[in-house]
Amino acid sequence: MPQPPAHPPANRASGRTITEQFHAFDARNPHVYRALERMAARRLAAGATRVGLKNLFEDLRRQLPNGVVGLNNNFTALYARRLIAAHPEWATAFELRRRRTA
Repeated sequence: MPQPPAHPPANRASGRTITEQFHAFDARNPHVYRALERMAARRLAAGATRVGLKNLFEDLRRQLPNGVVGLNNNFTALYARRLIAAHPEWATAFELRRRRTA
């Protein structure tokens, strides 16, 4: 069985892990989390039983006139985990996979 990497993968350009990049992006763009939270809540209130974060990302990109600079698709799982942490009742709405790195 292959061993997991000793260190989480880092972005070659910045040297930062995806988690570090996510936290920096999230700190600079708190409106993104709030928008994703509102969008997920609306879909669930309308009767959806599953919500895809990648789909919410695309909707968010279309809604904002200039897009969201730096909104990386690698952040979807981290936003899903953050939404579930804030709203445990939504846990079944998001499909999560086991993380390979921290």
